[in-house]
Amino acid sequence: MSAGSAIVPSTMRILERGWVSSNNVVLFDADRSATLVDTGYVTHSEQTLQLVRHALDGRQLTRIINTHLHSDHCGGNALLSRELNATITIPPGHAEAVQRWDDAALGFSACGQTCDRFSFDAVVRPGEHLVMGGSDWQAVASPGHDPHSIVLWNADDRTLISADALWENGFGAIFPEVESESGFAEQRAILELISELKPRLVIPGHGAPFTEVDQALARAFARLDALEASPERNARSVIKTLLKFHLLIVRHVALEELIQRCGGWQYARIVNERYFRLPFPEFITCNVQELVAGGALLLHNGVVANRD
Repeated sequence: MSAGSAIVPSTMRILERGWVSSNNVVLFDADRSATLVDTGYVTHSEQTLQLVRHALDGRQLTRIINTHLHSDHCGGNALLSRELNATITIPPGHAEAVQRWDDAALGFSACGQTCDRFSFDAVVRPGEHLVMGGSDWQAVASPGHDPHSIVLWNADDRTLISADALWENGFGAIFPEVESESGFAEQRAILELISELKPRLVIPGHGAPFTEVDQALARAFARLDALEASPERNARSVIKTLLKFHLLIVRHVALEELIQRCGGWQYARIVNERYFRLPFPEFITCNVQELVAGGALLLHNGVVANRD
């Protein structure tokens, strides 16, 4: 069961987005100021600005907080900060990379994605507390999908802003594992912590808020078990996520052009070289065909198209 508006705190507005952009969570304070958690993907930034302005209804957006710096969570930072005069707070892991705008370290080009350059005003470290919507929220480290990610926990309302650590049906792809770094153990740890917290309401980074948390956790643990049993399956998940994400953005592209673009994606090369060792055009074509067979993409006359 998805969460109805009756169980969402009145001090909060959840802007559920299409899958390519993370959800935006607006939290209202008594002094008619507000905080925004995550800003979506850059190509949707103008729409994000309009949606947030409408949700604010005359309030002042004073602060943007990012759960992590994947491009679908921080792509609207630059525009919203500039237009709404809001400060930006980020987890500390990529602070230096943001300061020097190190695209390689931030990983945008490695995933075939883009993000307008932004700066930040403060960092929020795991364990620290923030006041948002008149309530206390604690930042909790949630490595797994991203080593530097946080989730935000309101113990009073038992509400969790879970980013990509837990969705109603799964969680974000485990990127560290394809780089020979630990990610499965960290993902299991955050799922176990969420289980101990026993949230009443989970607001995920993608998809509708939900209250049937035990069932979502059971699905997430089962998925993690399957990925751990077959790291190649996780690697396929990573490359398919990037392909689907790219097609959600560009809508359609010739297969030959897509293969050329993927050649510039660090993660695509790593996945193939480490797990499959196929000729690169064959590797991309096979994954496209599997996405087509699964109903996620269309392929006709040599053109790959997104399928909504």
